[in-house]
Amino acid sequence: MTSTIHEQAERTGRMPKEERKVLASTLVGTSIEWYDFFIYAQAAGLVLAPLFLAPVAESNPALAQILAFATIGISFLFRPLGAVVAGYLGDKLGRKRMLVFTLVMMGVSTSLIGFLPTYAAIGIAAPILLILLRILQGFSAGGEWGGAALMAVEHAPNAKRGFFGAFPQIGVPVGMILATFTLWVITSSMSQEDFLAWGWRIPFILSIVLIVVGYAIRRAVEESPVFQDLQRRQKESSAPLRQLFRHNTKNVVLTAIIFIGNNAAGYLLIAFFATYAVTVLGMDRPAVLLATVLASFGWLGFTMLGGRISDRIGRVRTFQIGYTFLALWAVPMWFLIDTGDIVWYFVALFVMTIGLGLSYGPQASLYAEMFPANVRYSGVSIGYALGAILGGAFAPMIAEALLAATGNSWTIGVYIAIAALVSLAGVSMVKETKGVDLHV
Repeated sequence: MTSTIHEQAERTGRMPKEERKVLASTLVGTSIEWYDFFIYAQAAGLVLAPLFLAPVAESNPALAQILAFATIGISFLFRPLGAVVAGYLGDKLGRKRMLVFTLVMMGVSTSLIGFLPTYAAIGIAAPILLILLRILQGFSAGGEWGGAALMAVEHAPNAKRGFFGAFPQIGVPVGMILATFTLWVITSSMSQEDFLAWGWRIPFILSIVLIVVGYAIRRAVEESPVFQDLQRRQKESSAPLRQLFRHNTKNVVLTAIIFIGNNAAGYLLIAFFATYAVTVLGMDRPAVLLATVLASFGWLGFTMLGGRISDRIGRVRTFQIGYTFLALWAVPMWFLIDTGDIVWYFVALFVMTIGLGLSYGPQASLYAEMFPANVRYSGVSIGYALGAILGGAFAPMIAEALLAATGNSWTIGVYIAIAALVSLAGVSMVKETKGVDLHV
């Protein structure tokens, strides 16, 4: 059935309606999920330290900021649990059900953060509740990406898996654009006092509207044809996790290593650069947020380009180009940022997104092609979650600690370059996967 649809599409030159629905579903869903995640990451850099860690912020502001960034990393520690649960159920019950479940869970936890009392109102209970909601965010994020990636890639024609797989990937920069743009509008339209008092809650509460839209779109999409084929042949694994680690442990480890460099650099763009520019360099916050939004369009564009290129030259080669570029740019960009000029700040971030995009666009297709169908959801989700812990979980905290210890921002660039080289070595160990049969 699926092959017939693809053949008709090739003759007419038009994408089938179901494929358009799938791409819209994965893009909208991941965009909303990552909007939720990034709103917290940026709030951690801007307001959470004084609001939820007040005693520490008063006595040691630098330590309070490090701890605020650490709360970003805490949720990453629960991503593997979410990946295990969602991966197991996704391999047993289907990709679609888990996509809807993770979307709702992320939205509920994000919205509740917008209603949390601060430390001034309820004391130590405030940061405890905040961390509990972050754990729920991490759990849902652990299962979200794998399902979205597989829905896109498993619906794709063989020659366009990289292109299709890039759609859930661009949900990350789209989510960041939405989150940063929302913060820019809010901070530009009110005083700093009002923003700290109540304005910071608005982007969290807005998540309620986004979740309703995403839920409706995802409910309308059909199940992955690969999973439907597995059901028809009754080949679902009775114990997908046991099967996964019995035969595919090496690939789980490699997928984790491959993601380290991209996720570390990505979370600096998401959560650290704007905070550094405002608090250390004294740059204007609305201008910095707007420049970050504009730079994120580069991440979006180069991610799509990475997916398309990987359909021509292969996933591994595209990753290698992206990580080499990222490693070479990681240190020089800091000398542009440290000028304190908003134009050079934008240029530094935009150029970095070239390496980010080329090492992110092919990820969904590469990961899907590295695992057999009956354990694929578990494999890609767990590998992605472990890579996120090793890469982005504590990247903003490490960057803040390096800056405090050395006083030199370029040392953060050395850290990112090393992470990129580690991932470059990891992806170079993978035999090219382009064109493998996803139904086995």
